[in-house]
Amino acid sequence: MADQELLTAGKIAKEFGLPQKKIKEVIKKLNLEPDVKKGNCSYYYRETAERIKAEAEKE
Repeated sequence: MADQELLTAGKIAKEFGLPQKKIKEVIKKLNLEPDVKKGNCSYYYRETAERIKAEAEKE
């Protein structure tokens, strides 16, 4: 898993053209824990980002 791309909520929002607030709401709604935590930053793998995107587009 070390070779997988890590994305922050901000990068997910920018990549999918969605507001960062929306991404954070979906993460909270799905009760997702970050895949990787470095200090104060939360990172998500591509698969998790796709899940977040799918849920955000449903709303």
